[in-house]
Amino acid sequence: MLRLSALRIAQSVPVLLLVATFAFVLMHLLPGDPAVVIAGPDASAEAIDRLRHQLGLDRPILVQLGTWLGHLVQGDFGQSLMLNQSVLSAVVDRLPVTLSLALFAFLITIPVGVALGMLAACNRNTWIDSAVMGVALVGVSIPSFWIAIVSVILFSVELRWLPSSGYAPLTEGLGPWLQSMIQPAVILALFQIGYLARMTRSSMLDVLDQDYIRTARAKGLNAWSTIGKHAFRNALMSVVTVSGIILSLLIGGSVVIEQVFALPGIGRLVVQGIMARDYPLVQGTMLLLGFAFVLVNIAVDLIYTLVDPRVRYD
Repeated sequence: MLRLSALRIAQSVPVLLLVATFAFVLMHLLPGDPAVVIAGPDASAEAIDRLRHQLGLDRPILVQLGTWLGHLVQGDFGQSLMLNQSVLSAVVDRLPVTLSLALFAFLITIPVGVALGMLAACNRNTWIDSAVMGVALVGVSIPSFWIAIVSVILFSVELRWLPSSGYAPLTEGLGPWLQSMIQPAVILALFQIGYLARMTRSSMLDVLDQDYIRTARAKGLNAWSTIGKHAFRNALMSVVTVSGIILSLLIGGSVVIEQVFALPGIGRLVVQGIMARDYPLVQGTMLLLGFAFVLVNIAVDLIYTLVDPRVRYD
């Protein structure tokens, strides 16, 4: 297993290199000049040129890219222009918020999505199937920012049940943490619940049509044994694959939710960095998020071998 993990990490190096290059090019294609943002609207042209030289922005793009990649090899993600701290420390400071949000949403998504998918598959072509798939379609179709705004108006402004913004760390107690996270986590999970329910239903229907399921029913096994022991276990591979994708999407999709609920996480940090044209911050954060996605994919590969012993990697 350790050999497999090391091999997957080695294979991900070219992917991370592409992510780093893409992040660098994308930021430099955006309009605006970090030197102008830092110097302010009243700065003279000479001051802006001097600041651009200090930041190395007056050098050719390829030289800047090579310098940044060289620093990355040494573990240096650069210095944030707007925060006056290293990119790595800025990400680490905000990592608990984003991880809390993503993992909380993940813990909501998996049981609810799988249960709805199994319910629809076991009652195919009935009103239950139609109702579940209708709800899933609504969850997939409605933009998360719109649901978030409506939720804030309803539960925070009108009913005053939950705070409209802010984050309470676990060190302040489980109750305050749940109050600050339950609303954004549920909204973030809605889209993924619909997606997972549809995928689980499709995978379960494929398994339920197999000959060994009909044989199990012909032998007199009850519905719970047939579905729980035979059908679901064989459909679990697809669920594991989708779950890995969902966790990655939850980490990356927290940007909008963190903005709406003013959560001091990585997603909001990226938005602030883009607005301030903070090249090192955005580039380094995107690269670290890419590495997180790689780790999730490696974890999925390892879980494959535990779920299905027939799966082996050379």
